[in-house]
Amino acid sequence: MFTLLNVAQPDTLEAAYNILKEKRSNAVLGGCAYLRMGSQTIHTGVDLSKLGLRYSKDYGSYIEIGAMTSLREVETDAALNNYADGLLPKAVANIIGVQFRNVVTVGASVFMRYGFSDFLTALLALDTEVELVKSGRMALAAFLDTPRSKDILTKIIIHKTKGHAAYQALRNSASDYPLLTVAASQLEGEWKIAVGARPTRARLAVQAAALLREADNVTAEVMEQAVQTAVGELSFGDNRRASAVYRQAVAKTLIKRAIAEVAACK
Repeated sequence: MFTLLNVAQPDTLEAAYNILKEKRSNAVLGGCAYLRMGSQTIHTGVDLSKLGLRYSKDYGSYIEIGAMTSLREVETDAALNNYADGLLPKAVANIIGVQFRNVVTVGASVFMRYGFSDFLTALLALDTEVELVKSGRMALAAFLDTPRSKDILTKIIIHKTKGHAAYQALRNSASDYPLLTVAASQLEGEWKIAVGARPTRARLAVQAAALLREADNVTAEVMEQAVQTAVGELSFGDNRRASAVYRQAVAKTLIKRAIAEVAACK
């Protein structure tokens, strides 16, 4: 359990950011689901609950999700269920339990770049941007490549590019963290394949996606080539849940299933 010395509830994002950067040990408080698993001492916890960041809005051409929105709200949101074959709701539906999903916020899941995040893998397969107080707006893939710094993620923007998507994951048990996660999409002809829980943060298999894009038809042979390319360009590691060799073997099956599901959509 973490130790919290002070709590601040600022009324503006600017005030929240100024408090956050005052001390190295200051931190943003989201749902605190993962924070409470540690033992750190936080000098000042910045509570964002007064800033109106808990929302999900459909603007027609894009969907905007506030950083304080819970994973449960993502799961039940009508607009998200109706876009990209319900990729995001499907991805978060098996995360531990409803009580847990009611607490965990999307902002923390993305900003902390958790390797085990189902939500992050699914987001990466879509046309997604994030907006931060200091760094401004950028593509999610670009954000994941930046070093972690004192900043506040305020919202996630999902452009409603037409297409289909599929999600696959493997767990030791229904309520466990995933051993591996895969999301594939074909949005206006552009393929994306995201693989997470490797066990590090989700990454795009860029070369494999290019192979699918250039193919006239996604045949069994093309699919197999894409799978082999994907596992070749991504790295896999060991942790207490699975070995790198096992993850690589599982990745071949999950990537193939996700590609096949998307390719079958008309």
